[in-house]
Amino acid sequence: MLGASQVIGANSHGAHIAASAASSSADTADRFERGTIRRIEAKEHVFCDGDPRTHVFRIEEGVIALSKLLGDGRRQIIEFAYPGDYIGLGTLREHIFDAQATCPAKVRCLSAAALEQEASRDAGLALRLYKAVSAELAAARSLLVSVGQQSAMERLAGFLLSLSARASDAEENVVKLPMRRSDIADLLGLTIETVSRTITKLRTMHVIDVVRGTEVHILDSDRLAELAGQ
Repeated sequence: MLGASQVIGANSHGAHIAASAASSSADTADRFERGTIRRIEAKEHVFCDGDPRTHVFRIEEGVIALSKLLGDGRRQIIEFAYPGDYIGLGTLREHIFDAQATCPAKVRCLSAAALEQEASRDAGLALRLYKAVSAELAAARSLLVSVGQQSAMERLAGFLLSLSARASDAEENVVKLPMRRSDIADLLGLTIETVSRTITKLRTMHVIDVVRGTEVHILDSDRLAELAGQ
């Protein structure tokens, strides 16, 4: 997924190239501004595994969980998509994941065919879409390592740090959790009980505090990074 703030950087040609990159990024944003807005209720699907891939979606509000239903009925969340992220990218004709809102959300929809046609004429846009797909693959590989090798503490601490990295500088130590404990468990390959116990342990260690159940205050970011193995 590609964050809205990610643009192609300027090179040594200076201000002219920087302006061109900014213009190209603005053009991409303009394309999405022409898309339609769709409001999604909590637990409602944006699309399902096997649906025809007709649109690309930019998250405007809320959080969307990308997941796969396993053969035994369990769910594995691959990634959470946040405002500014794009979902539904790729070259396959059908979606291979479910995309479900964890809370009330809003997405902007753009025809996949139209976007791909424009990308065939715009090298800058094509590169950004390529980087977005590459970022999704990197996230999946990182999750594979986390679930396969890390302890519950390392997984949860790393997850909280990843959310903190998305926050503004003014709120970098405040993490919002617009998803259920079960969603976090399905992402990290843990049980709900283990997620709850690990959060309680972090609170007992005075590494974090939890406010209203949905807001985590990071009290000791260095210790949290250490626990995450970073």
